Amino acid sequence: MRTRDRLRPLRRARQWPLLAAALLLGASVAGAYARDVKPYPAPKLPKKGWLNTDGNKALSLDELRGRVVLVEFWTFACFNCRNVLPYVKAWHEKYAAEGLIIIGVHTPELDFEREPEKVREAIVELGITFPVVLDNDYATWNRYRNEYWPAIYLIDSEGQVVYVAIGEGNYERTEARIQQLLEKAKKPAATSSQ
Repeated sequence: MRTRDRLRPLRRARQWPLLAAALLLGASVAGAYARDVKPYPAPKLPKKGWLNTDGNKALSLDELRGRVVLVEFWTFACFNCRNVLPYVKAWHEKYAAEGLIIIGVHTPELDFEREPEKVREAIVELGITFPVVLDNDYATWNRYRNEYWPAIYLIDSEGQVVYVAIGEGNYERTEARIQQLLEKAKKPAATSSQ
């Protein structure tokens, strides 16, 4: 066997870390997407564990009918979630007066993120002013069939999930969809003739 042939497996072994890194980077980029979905009824929200509402009162999607709702699954120690947060906060500031309701669903990835006091501290530290609900048991996560942090679900004024954005990016597309849904919500519903 020639020396060159004996070294070939070693060269390949040194390339594995580079290949693995490239595959992981590609998977994380490929995993991020935003798209319209076939409308389906938005799953219910929890009745307990609310923060940043009047008296920490629960919000229900039935009460929010007629408004556009953005549900964001996040957790405070997630870097990707923190990178998305400035956009979510900006949408809250820009569109709340037009009828956009943002609800953060805090679903912990790590054990220390389960402590409600740490979530409260993170909300203050991060300057989050929109409602947040704790989802320590993953009940809401499972009802939405969510699999990612961060994940955004847009619910139209009729209570239907119509758009999903996973991961970072697609901010312009998501904002454009928010604008479309708010505009549609302003239009009077078509009445049937009697």
